[in-house]
Order: sequence, then C-alpha cells, then structure tokens
Amino acid sequence: MRELPDYQTLMLPVLKSLADGKERHIREITDLMAREFQMTEEELNLLTTSGTTTVFSDRVGWAKAYLKQAELLEQPRRGICRITPAGQALLAKGLTRIDVKLLMTIDAFAKAHYKGQMPPSKPDLTEPASTEEATLLQTQTPEDLIENAFSEYQKTLADEVLERIRNVTPAFFERLVVELLVKMGYGGSIKDAGRAIGRTNDEGIDGIIKEDKLGLDVIYIQAKRWKAGNVIGRPEVQKFVGALAGQGAKKGVFITTSSFTREAMDYKPMNETKLVLIDGLTLANLMIEHHLGVSTLQIYELKKVDNDYFEEGE
Repeated sequence: MRELPDYQTLMLPVLKSLADGKERHIREITDLMAREFQMTEEELNLLTTSGTTTVFSDRVGWAKAYLKQAELLEQPRRGICRITPAGQALLAKGLTRIDVKLLMTIDAFAKAHYKGQMPPSKPDLTEPASTEEATLLQTQTPEDLIENAFSEYQKTLADEVLERIRNVTPAFFERLVVELLVKMGYGGSIKDAGRAIGRTNDEGIDGIIKEDKLGLDVIYIQAKRWKAGNVIGRPEVQKFVGALAGQGAKKGVFITTSSFTREAMDYKPMNETKLVLIDGLTLANLMIEHHLGVSTLQIYELKKVDNDYFEEGE
C-alpha cells in the first residue's frame, strides 16, 4: 500500500475545495479529497491504531482544524466549513503548498500555538525550524504521534518482558503459562487450570488446560523456554501434532520464548487438529495485554469533543 497523504499535504486541497465560497460538510470535503488523491477502497478503510476512525478522514480532519486555527476557514455550524476572506486572499497568491511552517506566519495560528502570545519573531520560511516549530512541522497528526510513541514504548516493553521470561526457572515458566491462559479466559481458576502430564529435558512443559470453566473441552499445551537463537522448525511442530493425536486431542497451543521458522508457521495439519503457535514476542505482548508481569505506570486519556452534548445549543 502506498503512503497516504499527510495532513499538511491535504491543507491546500481542503482550502481549495471551499474556494467557491459555498458551505460544505466535512464528509463532503473528505469525499472530494478521496477523489482528488485517487484513494482506493482499501486505503479509505485503513483504521488508526485506536480503531475509532480511518486514517484518511482523521488527516482531513486535522488539516481542517489547523486551517480553522489560522482563520482561513470557519465553521458556522457543526460539521459545516466555509472559507474566510483571509483564506480567499491566501489562495489568490497562487501557492503550491500550505503547511504548518506557512501557517506559523499567520498571527491567529501563531497565537494559538504560543498560549495566546505572539512568538518572539515570526518564523523565517528560509531558515531551519526551531525545536518547538519542528514539533509542529511533523507530517504526522498529533494523534499519530501519540499512537506511534505508544507503539514504540510497547515494543521496548515487550522486548524487556521477553528477556525476563527467558531467564526464569522452568517451574516459574510453567506457572506463568498457566496464569496467562487463565487470564485469557481458559481453565477457570489458577487452582484447577491445568495439570502437568510430563516434562521434557529441554526445559519445556507439556500440559492440559480446560478450554472453558465447565471443562467441556481441553487444550493441549507444549511450551519451550528456549533462547532467542534456538528457532523452532517444522519437525518440532509436527512432533507436537503427533503428540496431540496420541492424546486423542484436537486442539493445541505451542508456546516458545524463541521463534518459529516460516516452514513451521506455514504448516497445516491434514487432520482436524486446530493449532496455534505463539512465539516469544507474541507471548510477551499477551502478558502486557492481560496485565501479567507488568504494572501500570501512568494512564493518559485522549479525549475529543462530544458532538451530542452540543447538539441542542447549535
């Protein structure tokens, strides 16, 4: 998939879509932008990390928001946009691009981003941006920046969790696996979640856990606490499927602290066996998701305007 236009690239087209002076709903503007940039259905349906909106509509929304802060367009009613005389005047200059650096030369926008005060001096378009201005000049929207920073933090945390898993004792690892599966909704309680049925010589564990609290079905588990370099190949997975057949089981989870080869991941049992492979990073991320082995450091709430609340007053 190609790189989608960022919100600064969308600023000039959004303003031009209002050049005739007519009022347009933000949805109509988004449709116009989709046609102008020849967006595919797949691109238009791509969701942000939060999953609450699409990437493209989010970026059109931010382009509109910044143009409004610069008083180049206005919103007479909820969702309705209209160009201002200042916006018309800017378009008359025949610009080929509008971005944050240009908007910083406009008093209304500069005041909005300097706590109501004008900056010491307006940015020189020919000079490198200051640190504060560079933050505004990011091609990503503020929401993108937050989501990407969170994602990067999660990756670092997952790496740290995985490293700790690889250094625990076999008994601790066995308990960890059972606790995780219980937190994910399997097995009922920790007490009766699973029973060990055998131990291997490579620090792995084999066990059975109830699929649900009533124990209507069971899941066979094989877990190997291996170092990062010990990649699990297709033969190991096939052995596991054979072990399932020997137990008369049709569902299995193979957990490792290392990783699987492509051949192992592509392997599909010919029988009715349902097999799930969980590598080290997936295991670490599941632990983070289900609050096992991690604690909450800080909680931030990302909020937006509640349109329903203001409906009656507009």
